[in-house]
Amino acid sequence: MKKKSIKNKAIVVEKLFKKYHKAEKNAVDGISFDVEEGEFFALLGPNGAGKTTTISILTTILSKTSGQISIAGFDVDKGASAVRQNIGIIFQNPSLDQNLTAEENVRFHSILYGLYSFAPSFGLMPKSYQQRVIELAKLIGIEKDLHKQIKTFSGGMKRKLEIIRSIMHKPKILFLDEPTSGLDPFSRKSLWEYLKEVRKNEKTTIFLTTHYLEEAEEADRVCIINQGKIVSLGTPAQIKRELVQRFITLDSDNREKLKKELTKLKLSYIGSGPYKVELNGKSEQEVIKSIDTKLNFLDIHNPTLEEAYLEIIGQGENGKEDNARS
Repeated sequence: MKKKSIKNKAIVVEKLFKKYHKAEKNAVDGISFDVEEGEFFALLGPNGAGKTTTISILTTILSKTSGQISIAGFDVDKGASAVRQNIGIIFQNPSLDQNLTAEENVRFHSILYGLYSFAPSFGLMPKSYQQRVIELAKLIGIEKDLHKQIKTFSGGMKRKLEIIRSIMHKPKILFLDEPTSGLDPFSRKSLWEYLKEVRKNEKTTIFLTTHYLEEAEEADRVCIINQGKIVSLGTPAQIKRELVQRFITLDSDNREKLKKELTKLKLSYIGSGPYKVELNGKSEQEVIKSIDTKLNFLDIHNPTLEEAYLEIIGQGENGKEDNARS
């Protein structure tokens, strides 16, 4: 791998393959992509597409079959330990010790990472540790709950604690594998507000996998994979622009006049009123300005990432994939 190719890149993946023992197909089938430092990058795909396999390989949990991967400038094979020192991970299922307090969970995680030597209490830990924990607890909003047992925590609070634990060592890259799965809408919204603050304050690269497509709307770039292959890669706007039909919906008290005018303007439409009008390469403003008929209804359709995703994957695709591994 040339050094030039990984300059200012948090993640570089080149021709990654993974085939499980006795499997007929590759779980990951020759994918290549890179992620800039500080970028918010989302990896999407149906169950069995290869998302979890990919993120497991990138975080050194799973070995690859072939390919080259650089994480924070380190090769995942030759520098796995260095990779782990530079990443934080929030998994779909919480991995917290229910019998410990929030602070104890953070402390023992920090000790395992080699950040600090063991001390039997928060007060006996170095000042730098105490300050870091309190600073992050304030940022996340659980400062008053640091010394409570987490068996009393809600799902949202546990996720917030996992954020603290995952960024104690100031990782360059934070991997989020379905981080809001199982959370109620309020907790999901709250968690993303805190993650934005973390990214802003810590300058952290975020790598997300999620089933909630609205969470990927704000990503800098989105990579969609299906059956182990990349089927689309670009900004959310690019993906929507390329794949989702843009249209406006119009109606008038004088529908006959409106239909004649649409035909005269060579604007394709469907429906018997209101009319779904294709833009045919024109802007919404151009089409609206060209119509003289008085309108009583106007709706501009703003494509969503979910529409683009379904256009790529197909609405019936999810159930066809092998759900044993995703």
